[in-house]
Amino acid sequence: MNFTMPLFSVAIPEIFVLSMVGIILLTDVFLQERHRVATYILAQVTLIVAFSVTLFQYRDYSSPIITFSGNYILDKLALLTKLVIFVVSFFAFIYAYDYIKDRKIARGEYYILGLFAVLGMQVMASAHSFLTIYLGLELSTLPLYAMVAMQKNSRAATEAAMKYFVMGALASGLLLYGISLVYGATGAIDIQTIAALLTNATQSQLLVLALALVFILAGILFKFGAVPFHMWVPDVYQGAPTSVTLFITSAPKVAAFAITMRILVEALPVLSVNWQHVLIAVAILSMFAGNVLAIAQTNIKRMLAYSSIAHIGYTLLGFIAGPASAQGYSAAMFYITTYVIVAAGAFAIIAMLSTKEVELDRLDDYRGLNARNPWLAFMMLLLMFSMAGVPPTVGFFAKLGLLEALVATHYVWLAALALVFAIIGAYYYLRVVMYMYFEEPASTNEQTAIAISPSVKVAISVNGIAALALGLFPSGLIDMCRISVV
Repeated sequence: MNFTMPLFSVAIPEIFVLSMVGIILLTDVFLQERHRVATYILAQVTLIVAFSVTLFQYRDYSSPIITFSGNYILDKLALLTKLVIFVVSFFAFIYAYDYIKDRKIARGEYYILGLFAVLGMQVMASAHSFLTIYLGLELSTLPLYAMVAMQKNSRAATEAAMKYFVMGALASGLLLYGISLVYGATGAIDIQTIAALLTNATQSQLLVLALALVFILAGILFKFGAVPFHMWVPDVYQGAPTSVTLFITSAPKVAAFAITMRILVEALPVLSVNWQHVLIAVAILSMFAGNVLAIAQTNIKRMLAYSSIAHIGYTLLGFIAGPASAQGYSAAMFYITTYVIVAAGAFAIIAMLSTKEVELDRLDDYRGLNARNPWLAFMMLLLMFSMAGVPPTVGFFAKLGLLEALVATHYVWLAALALVFAIIGAYYYLRVVMYMYFEEPASTNEQTAIAISPSVKVAISVNGIAALALGLFPSGLIDMCRISVV
């Protein structure tokens, strides 16, 4: 067997993040409490430098590079996914700073675990074998389990962490068993090799692979939080500290999209008819359950948790249309990218409104927000409009792209059904806007001052305005998504 030296230069972002995590971990051990801000600064510098290096790779990109014995790939999909992960994580850390400081949550551990999760997502984005997909997935999710439980004096956070860990371990086992079946049927774990072998697969191989597909989809759909693997989502989103919830609902979704593309589209295109049928059922159930159950919620974190289930259902529509037209995949990537940007902003506003003593996460807490802080109310309006798909926000064009892809591939009935669910979903988003602008403030809210640091105010302003700007000028990001999935 000939050994080929890996191209370490293509993995510079991963190597840099891993090195910085080690440096930050050692630095944090010797820092005094009043100097803990250094951990935050180093974590943000890590993300900025990693983003800059990845952006340079994106601009210098010419063709896919496969290295590390076929386990790692550098292509447009990996690069764009990493860029989104770095940006969203950067904003998530900004939003988390004041929140975890006020609640005496271990700041050093939070950022170190967050960077470990980011590293795992980078591995997922560039994974080119089932081995690296699984390793990246575990590296990204294990820190999240610990982050959910970081608020030690909160019973809700501890319960959420236990549920997340148990369900996550089960999903990982299902995924690993599906991978083992694929290896047993093909004798390979490399995505490119598996795709080539399956072009001439025998009937017995296809039967084993169909069984493997069931377990693999179960693992993937759990990470997405789609029905029927959604049970953990509302409890974890509500029970976890809001700073952790906004991190979970953003960057990991983009990484999950990347590995779904690798597995279904690149490794198992022969089984496209099989996974299309499964995803049709899952998408319909996710859109229905997510939108309908969100209406009944009085806790805004729980409402947004159910809405995330619905948004995953919309994302899966792109995979359904994809085999007949690449427009489906690009529309799905555009949708999930814009959704995580908007969702992170919505949870950030919840974190800003909360005080040291109590989480202001009930819908009633948002009554009269416009009278208390007009700018924050306007940012929340833009984010809610985007989630509802109201023009000219980016959410409208994201949904429109998916519907166009479905119609172009003759799934008109599914597009009509998705439109009906979108109309249903608009109700609970617009209800938040009604509370903010057309309801009188509750007495408790009138006595609560909203103290927002300048950095957080700038970040949420950029986040909210991005929901509008990407809707007015969506072509640049749409083109990047289309090039990434070709």
